[in-house]
Amino acid sequence: MPTLYLLCGLPGSGKTTLALQLEREHRALRLCPDEWMEPLYGVNIPETELDAHRAPVENVQWDIATRALQLGLNVVLENGFWSRAERDDFRRRGVALGADVELRYLDVSREELWDRLSRRNKNLPRHTFPITKTNLDAWWALFEPPGPEELGP
Repeated sequence: MPTLYLLCGLPGSGKTTLALQLEREHRALRLCPDEWMEPLYGVNIPETELDAHRAPVENVQWDIATRALQLGLNVVLENGFWSRAERDDFRRRGVALGADVELRYLDVSREELWDRLSRRNKNLPRHTFPITKTNLDAWWALFEPPGPEELGP
């Protein structure tokens, strides 16, 4: 039975590092929306348009993930899964395809996130975008951390 790994956390929490580890250890297809944004839309996407560009990428990646799960392959999604509703939706989707679903939450303090993002902003890795303190503060307010009932034993 394939496993769908949902990586939950804000930028700088370590989602890509964990995703790369899961990809290696579980021979999983890793899908990261950020890695598709630049090749599809370029590097200068206005901040106000990021969500409009990201949604179609995530939709196409889900189509690919669906097929991979149907073929019995493990899949890692690095979407961030900021809301309970989104996490519940993707859990249902995975189960409907006959997959096990594992939520991996990267719980990092706001101070540590900003420290990591500040360092990353100075030498941006490929396919990443600079993130300001204002961005992080706004996203922190929107983020719904998973409760114990979502994380299981």
